[in-house]
Amino acid sequence: MGSTDHNHHQGDKYRSYMYGDEHKDVHWRHGGPPIYDLVNELFQQGQTNVWPEGSLEETVQNAIKTWEMELSHKTRLQDFKTINPEKFKLFVNGREGLSGEEVLKLGSYNALLKTSLPEEFQYYNADEESFASSHDIFRSAFPRGFAWEVIKVYSGPPLIAFKFRHWGYMEGPFKGHAPTGHKVEFYGLGVLKVDETLRAEDVEIYYDPGELFGGLLKGPKIDSSNLSQEEHEKSTPSTNAQGCPFNKED
Repeated sequence: MGSTDHNHHQGDKYRSYMYGDEHKDVHWRHGGPPIYDLVNELFQQGQTNVWPEGSLEETVQNAIKTWEMELSHKTRLQDFKTINPEKFKLFVNGREGLSGEEVLKLGSYNALLKTSLPEEFQYYNADEESFASSHDIFRSAFPRGFAWEVIKVYSGPPLIAFKFRHWGYMEGPFKGHAPTGHKVEFYGLGVLKVDETLRAEDVEIYYDPGELFGGLLKGPKIDSSNLSQEEHEKSTPSTNAQGCPFNKED
């Protein structure tokens, strides 16, 4: 979701935690804070609600966007501002919890797309993808990014329950399937257990990955033997586009 161009110091109104780190010893994966201009534009064009500034909904939405940014772009858990590193656990669809270090190693796509399906039924095998390859695959499929929003918040801290929506336009290939140009979206539920400074201790996410893959697998299979060199390069994931999982927009 973030690009690798870092010569841009204007604030990101959705991820204010990115700023103020310039003079600290923060270890960034690509040398500096990412830029989210493309996915922010996608978000602003397609968001369901514009939450009032300072509202619980806006606070939760921005906190999740910031957490995803840190997960994708910071390399040390100690540099995270959105989680309690000692206590943090991520639970997806009721599976065993992953520690902060485990999520950081896997990357957010792989952490969120693990499945108990037998291998022959998996559209995407998280165990075979690295942090980098997983991001490349989704950046390629969603060149403008994968936007994320809060639809509703059901309860406030310390146990925050919310509904979310994730969407993007499949304008690039996915796992050998041609781009469709269509919107791909899904909804889910989340529960955040936070401490007194609103740092996450537990994150539970529930959603149906089939809703994501249903949109990504609609395009016909690409026959690489008939592609020109330029087309072949387009069908190969690029590391320069903007894309992310849960905002991993994110």
